[in-house]
Amino acid sequence: MPSSNPLPPKENALFKRILRCYEHKQYKNGIKFAKQILSNPKFSEHGETLAMKGLTLNCLGRKEEAYDHVRRGLRNDLQSHVCWHVYGLLQRSDKKYDEAIKCYRNALKWDKDNIQILRDLSLLQIQMRDLEGYKDTRYQLFMLRPTQRASWIGFAISYHLLKDYETALKILDTFRNSPMICYDYEHSELLLYQNMVIQESGECEQALKHLDKYSDQICDKVTVKETYGKLRLQLKQYAEAVQVYKELLNINPENTTYYARLAEAERHTKPEETLAMLQRYEDLFPRALAPRRLQLNYAIGDEFKILVDRYLRRGLHKGVPPLFVNLRSLYNDQQKVDTIQSLVLEYKEALKAHGHFSDQEKDNPREPASALLWTYYYLAQHYDHLGLTEKALNEIDAAIEHTPTLIELFVTKGRIYKHAGNVQEAYKWLDEAQGLDTADRYINSKCAKYMLRANLIKEAEETCGKFTREGVLAMENLNEMQCMWIQTEAANAYKRLGKYGEALKKCHEVDRVDFNNIYLQHFSEIIEDQFDFHTYCMRKMTLRSYVGLLRLEDVLRAHPFYFKAAKCAVEVYLRLHDEPLPDPTQAQEIDTDHLPLSVGSHVLFEKDTFTF
Repeated sequence: MPSSNPLPPKENALFKRILRCYEHKQYKNGIKFAKQILSNPKFSEHGETLAMKGLTLNCLGRKEEAYDHVRRGLRNDLQSHVCWHVYGLLQRSDKKYDEAIKCYRNALKWDKDNIQILRDLSLLQIQMRDLEGYKDTRYQLFMLRPTQRASWIGFAISYHLLKDYETALKILDTFRNSPMICYDYEHSELLLYQNMVIQESGECEQALKHLDKYSDQICDKVTVKETYGKLRLQLKQYAEAVQVYKELLNINPENTTYYARLAEAERHTKPEETLAMLQRYEDLFPRALAPRRLQLNYAIGDEFKILVDRYLRRGLHKGVPPLFVNLRSLYNDQQKVDTIQSLVLEYKEALKAHGHFSDQEKDNPREPASALLWTYYYLAQHYDHLGLTEKALNEIDAAIEHTPTLIELFVTKGRIYKHAGNVQEAYKWLDEAQGLDTADRYINSKCAKYMLRANLIKEAEETCGKFTREGVLAMENLNEMQCMWIQTEAANAYKRLGKYGEALKKCHEVDRVDFNNIYLQHFSEIIEDQFDFHTYCMRKMTLRSYVGLLRLEDVLRAHPFYFKAAKCAVEVYLRLHDEPLPDPTQAQEIDTDHLPLSVGSHVLFEKDTFTF
């Protein structure tokens, strides 16, 4: 639609150059051309030129001037779709999405078929999860550009998100049969997305038929097999499901989910059946760890003792630091805990006496010297998990005496003290570990975390500064990198120190210019980052990932990090509500009439003496 206040050819050419400069981020040139138009008295209040100048000024950071120019332009030309569109872009840049949507709708009143305005509107609608409005906008775009892939895909996704699966599938089927489609990886992803929509509609048989028909055109063969297995189980086609999961285990014998699904497909009703199946796969894949470990979940009694004995010996012989972490889930069963404890204590005594895991192995070659070290290490974690701090410290001290250069020992000793509630001693041992290897980022981060637990905020910043960018304060760089754990730990440290203002800053400061983006701001940024994917995913056809992203963003603030920061902020606010801080601007008046006589006389006497 032409402008309601058109410019003559010369000025119109300049206006088009302003638009090109904006698109190519040549903002200073754009302002120069705008001034040439506005310097003409006839067009000094030309609405669209004022609006474009304001938009360009906004890109240069001159926000107040930008709003002034755009509002002037809008007042001078309320019927211009350009002015309304620019005002919407300005509101969007300030994250005022509801206001921006209103502006876009006003712009469409004067130019209802403007592709760019419709695209911008659709982005905001999906960002704000206005799914009905998004569907209507995608329909308009589809009718205006029916030959573009994005028009079809966006239209189909709008119905999928509204759970109108039948319409979404009709659109996808029509699109796949059109000459626009190319048989490549993107087409493969489109087929997998279509199958996902069929599954969500509850038509498992239809999804299976679809997979049978198009499996040859899908590049991701592992996903095809996993989908086959899932659908066979849902349709209770157990024999076929067994075959699928056997094929998947041949591809990846370390995937624990495949073993669980295979047990379901074989319809195991007793733990003994699953145990036998896992033993078969242990023989079939002797180097795989998953079937060995999973057997411990199902075995009981003497059989468990035999299996866990073999598993522990293997781990202690090789020196596997996460051995305890791997077995920790078994500690829900007290009988298994007792069995493990008796075995490891037996190992310790035998290794100390003659270098073997048991007295019956004296004629065999000796175990490596490190086996005793890792036995001490396991026992320390074992006792710590059971809350037996003194025994845990005895074992970890024995390990440190055996090998005083192993960093894991110092980290574990610090963790034992942390679990016991002694944060100062915990920090000291982590600091000792950090000193043994100053190039280890993990130990550096752990040490900083323990420092914050001990309320040593400045020291923690200095420790983190060893791995942050030079020339930038450590906390600023960590904020920039969205390092959330340090934000929450620092907030809690400030709260414990009674520095409530600093604690709240760590919980909800949003000053982007100074990079003081605390933790809650990070979540806002993550939500805003969706904008980059609304168009990218449709263009690249990564549709399953895109829908997964949208669903993740919908529950983002259920994340544990968000909960920790919110909890800290709530506690600080409640504390300030119950015990408000005194106002430092109000001088406290001393009531001299009610002071003790001796004190008052002494003060007056000193004053008189000083005066004379």
